[in-house]
Amino acid sequence: MALGDASRLAEDTLRERLVGARWILGAAALGLGGAAWADAIEPGTAFVIGALIAGAAVLPARRRPVAAALARFAGEPKAPPRADERLPALVRALPEAALLLDARGTVVAANAAAVGLLASVRVGDPVSFAVRVPEVLEAIRAATADGVARRIEFAERVPIDRLLRADIVPIRPGLLRDGAPTEAVLLGFIDLTPQRRVEQMRVDFIANASHELRTPLASLSGFIETLQGPARNDANARERFLKIMGEQARRMSRLIDDLLSLSRIELNAHLRPETEVDLVSVISHVRDALGPIGRERDVEVAFDHPPAPVNVRGDRDELIRVFENLVENALKYGGAGGRVEVGIVREGPDVVVSVRDYGPGIAPEHVPRLTERFYRVDTAHSREQGGTGLGLAIVKHIVARHRGKLGIESVPGEGSTFSVRLSAASATGQKQMTDQ
Repeated sequence: MALGDASRLAEDTLRERLVGARWILGAAALGLGGAAWADAIEPGTAFVIGALIAGAAVLPARRRPVAAALARFAGEPKAPPRADERLPALVRALPEAALLLDARGTVVAANAAAVGLLASVRVGDPVSFAVRVPEVLEAIRAATADGVARRIEFAERVPIDRLLRADIVPIRPGLLRDGAPTEAVLLGFIDLTPQRRVEQMRVDFIANASHELRTPLASLSGFIETLQGPARNDANARERFLKIMGEQARRMSRLIDDLLSLSRIELNAHLRPETEVDLVSVISHVRDALGPIGRERDVEVAFDHPPAPVNVRGDRDELIRVFENLVENALKYGGAGGRVEVGIVREGPDVVVSVRDYGPGIAPEHVPRLTERFYRVDTAHSREQGGTGLGLAIVKHIVARHRGKLGIESVPGEGSTFSVRLSAASATGQKQMTDQ
């Protein structure tokens, strides 16, 4: 509140109290004036007594404790909650993540959505403990100083990549009075990740599909023109061309399926699965499903695991997709060693699943890029094996959605090991209870 406004308010209050006590003041003035005129008291003494009566008249009246107690017993309704109590309650009821800050930037209230979004937020701490984005903190300071709302978009990389929008709205006691100081700041967060992922998915799908589908489509077009022209009556050529056309069509189908799978996984990357899944059952299913490929290539798939179930929190279908990709890659590209080993071990609160082959291995310069979309160490060999270049990208995104880690180790000439580290279900539950 400005100094001039406070002065005017004090003058108005004093005037109201003087008007309310006008009869008492008038009677006191007549009595004291008469006593001084009759020489009953000294004029100076009369002036002092009059000043004391006037001061007592303008003091605010206080309710006596006995009267207040009687009023409570009589059922007098309680006073409504103060504004400073209603505002935190309103913030806690908001559906979107929101924090209420005081003018110094201390967290006064936080709703459940904000606690879920900012795990380190606590009432009474400075907002900088929970939000470590310089642009947002600077916008909060500026909004507190000038009273102007601001909107900031920022990206977070830990624990996962996501895009957020912060809406900073200063709250002032007198919205119609210019220059009123900011008493509080409402800080709201909107997760823009799903919206941006949809936009990026559309762009990536068009770019990747147009690049990868161009070759099989050109092949199909060329074979169709040949069959319609020079090879119209050539039965041998027709059979050969139709076989190649069928392979190209299946390649396009696999490519489209992988692109759609990758898009769905990326769309839900910020949602961690919570269902308990037994990894022993998952990998046993994968081993049985890929058995024909192993027998066809004369490769043994060994599976070493604990006797009891090993549970993690995850999506069963997605985990099957992860280990299908890893084991199938080991059979196709590392099967020259004649053996693929799959193992499950516990390491503290984590479960580590490893897939090891004894093939030719991968050169060190290729290892960091293996999970990129459409990256292939040997493009021709990959396409001969029916690969789309998206398998390890899908694995990486599924493991990230499960808040796990993908490890790749390879020594040329000795083989490769792909490992997936996930939190055990019991460890995850204990961590959640500790956080609460």
